[in-house]
Amino acid sequence: MLEKQVMPEQQQSTVTISDPISYADAVSKTQPAVVNISADKLVTERAHPLYEDPVFRRFFGMHQPKLRQRMLKSRGSGVIISPSGYILTNNHVIAQADTVRVALADGRNTVATVVGTDPETDLALLYVELPDLPTITLANTDNLRVGDVVLAMGNPFNVGQTVTKGIVSAIGRHQSDLATFVDFIQTDAAINPGNSGGALVNAYGDLVGINTAMLSGSGGSQGIGFAIPITTAKEVVKQLLEHGQVIRGWVGIEPQALNTALSTALDLPNVNGLLVMGVVRDGPAHRSGISPGDIITHMNGNPISDPKFAMDMITDMSPGAKVTIRVIRKNQPLDILVVVGARPTPNAS
Repeated sequence: MLEKQVMPEQQQSTVTISDPISYADAVSKTQPAVVNISADKLVTERAHPLYEDPVFRRFFGMHQPKLRQRMLKSRGSGVIISPSGYILTNNHVIAQADTVRVALADGRNTVATVVGTDPETDLALLYVELPDLPTITLANTDNLRVGDVVLAMGNPFNVGQTVTKGIVSAIGRHQSDLATFVDFIQTDAAINPGNSGGALVNAYGDLVGINTAMLSGSGGSQGIGFAIPITTAKEVVKQLLEHGQVIRGWVGIEPQALNTALSTALDLPNVNGLLVMGVVRDGPAHRSGISPGDIITHMNGNPISDPKFAMDMITDMSPGAKVTIRVIRKNQPLDILVVVGARPTPNAS
């Protein structure tokens, strides 16, 4: 009787498990559109600094040394997203390359043209002029859930096309050291060097993301990989096709979230907001009168307390748009109208 009270009656699970025996159909659907990318850059290097010393050269009877040149090679992957020849990959795979070549799964190999790059999402758009190109189906990542099965495809370590399987470990991961404007998909599908720019697809073979990076202490996959959601990639591709670059709003403010400890230390009002740590000289905020020490509490009437939320709100605006920024200065609220400028293009290296 006691056992019946302690051990509840077993119930049938309501979770339906339908893991297929094979993902070969998804792979065969997707793999033709995944390409290998090689990017070559000719680098000129100066000789050892001692060669620049005329006394050293004269003592050893040396002439002015010639500059040395060597070829830097980068290897990665890409995904054909259009039958007209557009290929999506990571910016870091092809950054500053002199020549970019694409090798297709069917054996064809050709030189690619760089249409545009966006270092702040680590995406690049290439173009190849080839007939009868395979393409990939883009998924609706609004339906992507933690626990969904995903397959990572690419060319790790230049060994050839490889497929690994995992699940979506998390969504909405922000890794500012990888990309400024990406909320990454995290996966435990193995992503290794050379996978960058390759496809992350769902169990149906539809593209959900572009494999970008892994966290590792050894250089190999340790089950923490990141992919750029295809929804983000589509917005970037649209702007690269229209403008050759991604145009984002910018006001030139360096903010820091205000908390109780910071307010007490600096003898500031204890309010929710962002402390302006600095402004870019002659930037939109500076020209409008915003100063270091101001506390931003609202933008266009929206309460502001998170720096990323504020940045995303501004970058979504077009240059020339106007935003009303409410600040507290000397314990008094002040509304300042700022004309949004264009965010400066970062170094693509």
